[in-house]
Amino acid sequence: MEGGTPKRLTDAPGLDDGPDYSPDGKYIYFHSYRSGRMQIWRMHTDGSQQEQMTSDENANWFPHPSPNNKWIAYIAYTTDEKQNHPFGKNVKLRLMDPKTKAVKDITPVFYGGAGTINTPSWSPDSKKIAFVSYSVK
Repeated sequence: MEGGTPKRLTDAPGLDDGPDYSPDGKYIYFHSYRSGRMQIWRMHTDGSQQEQMTSDENANWFPHPSPNNKWIAYIAYTTDEKQNHPFGKNVKLRLMDPKTKAVKDITPVFYGGAGTINTPSWSPDSKKIAFVSYSVK
């Protein structure tokens, strides 16, 4: 909070982006292209112990831990968008248990993408998530 010299925490090839702290301050969740597909990762706040959290056919972006630290909400593109997160694509919202890495869909596939859940969107009681869906005519 006092400012200071920035410190880079990742140096993997490809995009590392969308960081969000866990409520307990132990982890930083982010999405990364380092595996050749956009997936969810986490690391300790000093950049150590970088760990891949998802490994599936979706392009997974913008992980957001719930205030009670029991879930990670994120957007999953159903097609590989490489290092892009365009609007107007088929996406779904998913929840992951950070302890077991078990994942479940919380929406059916809908029309969304950039802007759907780029910022933390949890209600303070961890019971609701705000998101944006849209149509293009």
